[in-house]
Amino acid sequence: MSHDGVGPRAVMRSVAFLTAGVLAVPALAGCSEKDPAGKPTAGQEIAPAERGQIADGGTLRWAVDALPETLNAFQADADAATSKVAGAVLPSMYRLDANGRPQRNPDYLESAKVVDREPRQVVLYKLNQQAVWSDGREIGAADFAAQWRALSGKDTAFWTARNAGYDRIEKIERGANDLEVRVTFSKPYADWQSLFSPLYPKDVMGTPDAFNDGARRKLKVTAGPFALDTVDKDSGEVRLKRNPRWWGRPAKLSELVLRAVPRDKRTAALAEGKVDLAEIGSSEAHRITLAARDKGKGNGAPLAHGPGAALTPGKSLRSWAIAHGSDEEAADEEILARKKRGKAVAEYADEQSSLRGFEVRKSLEPAFTQLALNGEEGPLADERVRRAVARALDREELARVVLKPLGLPAEPVGSHLALSGQQAYADNSGALGGQDTKEARALLADAGWVSGGPVREEQKEKKAAGAGASKEPAGSEASEASQTPAGSDSDADSDTDEGSGSSEDSGSSGSSSTSDGSDGSTTSGSSDSSDSSSSSDSSDSSGDDGTYIVGEDGKPGDDKPGENRAPALLVPAPLAELQRVALLDQAYVLGVHSQAEKAQKAKKQKAGKKQRIGKKQQAETENQRKKDGPGTSGKVEKNLAHEGRTQFQHGGAPGAYAPKGTAAPGRVAAGPLAKNGKPLTLRFVLPSGPGSQSLRAVGERIARMLEGIGIRTEISKVADESYFKDHIASGQYDLALYSWPASAFPATDARPIYSKPVPAADGSLNVEQNYTRVGTDQVDQLFDQAIAELDPGESRSLVRKADARIWAAAGSIPLYQRPQLTAARTNLANAGAFGFQTPLYEDMGFLKKGAKPQVSPSS
Repeated sequence: MSHDGVGPRAVMRSVAFLTAGVLAVPALAGCSEKDPAGKPTAGQEIAPAERGQIADGGTLRWAVDALPETLNAFQADADAATSKVAGAVLPSMYRLDANGRPQRNPDYLESAKVVDREPRQVVLYKLNQQAVWSDGREIGAADFAAQWRALSGKDTAFWTARNAGYDRIEKIERGANDLEVRVTFSKPYADWQSLFSPLYPKDVMGTPDAFNDGARRKLKVTAGPFALDTVDKDSGEVRLKRNPRWWGRPAKLSELVLRAVPRDKRTAALAEGKVDLAEIGSSEAHRITLAARDKGKGNGAPLAHGPGAALTPGKSLRSWAIAHGSDEEAADEEILARKKRGKAVAEYADEQSSLRGFEVRKSLEPAFTQLALNGEEGPLADERVRRAVARALDREELARVVLKPLGLPAEPVGSHLALSGQQAYADNSGALGGQDTKEARALLADAGWVSGGPVREEQKEKKAAGAGASKEPAGSEASEASQTPAGSDSDADSDTDEGSGSSEDSGSSGSSSTSDGSDGSTTSGSSDSSDSSSSSDSSDSSGDDGTYIVGEDGKPGDDKPGENRAPALLVPAPLAELQRVALLDQAYVLGVHSQAEKAQKAKKQKAGKKQRIGKKQQAETENQRKKDGPGTSGKVEKNLAHEGRTQFQHGGAPGAYAPKGTAAPGRVAAGPLAKNGKPLTLRFVLPSGPGSQSLRAVGERIARMLEGIGIRTEISKVADESYFKDHIASGQYDLALYSWPASAFPATDARPIYSKPVPAADGSLNVEQNYTRVGTDQVDQLFDQAIAELDPGESRSLVRKADARIWAAAGSIPLYQRPQLTAARTNLANAGAFGFQTPLYEDMGFLKKGAKPQVSPSS
């Protein structure tokens, strides 16, 4: 699991998706047009080339986030680097193709099938007779049996991450000969193809000591196209070399080096020639694209981007003048600044020159980002509120925010359990419904959240929260109360790169308040009262206990930020009702006459042009006024109180104070909601790191969408290191964004994520990996049925039904498939953005001189 730019996904992958983490190699299988699962949303981009076009030899240096803590993929601290090593040096009975579907691996397996279903399920494996371990021993039943015993969960001395599938095996025995392995299951297991991938030798799996410690830093015996050479912590490298006993197609590369390079240092590592292949972010991808664009300009040409781009001729002349002026102190400072700027410009230019040898290969990662709704307590414990949140979201717009600037297909994900192209995929989002603000508001009203309802002791609660009542875990950096109009920044064409659409740095997109290190309970709005006769402050916040803010953002949903915004009208609480009625009655009368005068003038100036105003409009206005109360119709500008001009929008006077208990005008758009005296405010936790700009941009878009149905959000930006452990896993959030990898075996791998939490023996709640704390008995039953159904089509149907139930429960809302951006040397073939596939390590290599890669096939 992960959020953009942060590492929990690597930590959790070995726990949640052992069966999927290493089963992924190519076999370009196409999808039938009649396949309900469809095709992958984006094809892979790996610069494919025939083996004859690739030179023999060479070393490929591949950037990873960190050295693997263990080389045992079945331990809890296994990560993405562990999976890369295992994929290159160990057997896998099945691997995933470009569509994310399991395919038999012929290098190890001649056939595998279910030969008996009654009284027990029996799978017969026929192994490739050439398949041997690097010590010369044949791969056989003893290795299968050792791995089963270690992972079955019966012997707690083995420190395993999970036992899924292996705990359903009853026995493993030799078949008719040494090349046959018979696996008998105690319970039917639909995902049997997920097992024994990777397969470790019995030397690793045979004893608890060997399993727990023997394979953490070394693998003496392997059976892949590469073998483990060294793991060097000092240099931060894992070095793999060709396996001389490999019976398949020989590896083109002589060495494969996995080099630990932090994400923020990858641009420099690429430019310095330290790595040839690296996953990158959008900012690094932009630099590489610019470098390729500037390739024809020559090394001496000035760059229109980088640290020197803002230095105009005028600024340059002024800098020169200061540096050569009579003010010696200013001259010295300017000379030093010019030297630093010149050095930065030169370093940037050198890096850009080196980056011209790379290109960006892009696809969509086999993982999706979701909005998680914590249903354990608070407003989101009510399914109606969760469903309202979901119905407020424009998922297509959120996908565009992230994917459109990268040139990737911006399509929302329609399933929690698979991605487009995978066998179990089907768009089940209809079980919840699409964006519908009217329906969302109706759900909230049904749950008792009323627009304009009284809020009790708002000021006292705010004070207590800021005075030590904080429950926020360590690592929180800031909290913002979202006050942005729902209609702002909704144009899809305005979507830009990371951080685009963000209101984080703009004060004009709505009223918000930020407090460093707060508990996230900060709200916006005035705490001062003002006498209408003098327009001067007359009391402090302690005198406002009898008032509340009606539509305190003062922005009907269709207005743009900053346009015709009415300042708040502040009136002492005892006189508020009388003042409100008088002012609104005056606004009504003025509004009716103003509308009529404008209509007559328009008729005289533009003959023949029909205007739907006059008596009919006055009658409608009068009817509406009677329905909504005095002064609630018309659109006028009049100096009624305070200095300046106050515009009353259709629906009343947002921003006005009224006595405690007074309902908000019925036509106010997106007013704040309250229930039992408490406002509907959700704490939205987001990561604050530099690699999470796009995630924050999505979070801020979501906050504005929720504002449109009256839900306020308090955005808490927390340190990346604490985001998962201290907030997501511990349940210290209402809303959060993070990602799950997709699995080819969702009945096995997804069950812990969506199963219903149950009380543990110590009284705590056992959530497994269901960090939303939302689950149902029906979903659990469907997973149980799917995992025991040996008919593949029927099993997939049950998985899809489970997904529809998960959508309906609204514990999490899939948003978009994560982008996959990879920097690769232009002459590197069969490597890059793999999509669903893991690489064919033996086919990766550098093109011969003059050879060109093929056009990447469209999946």
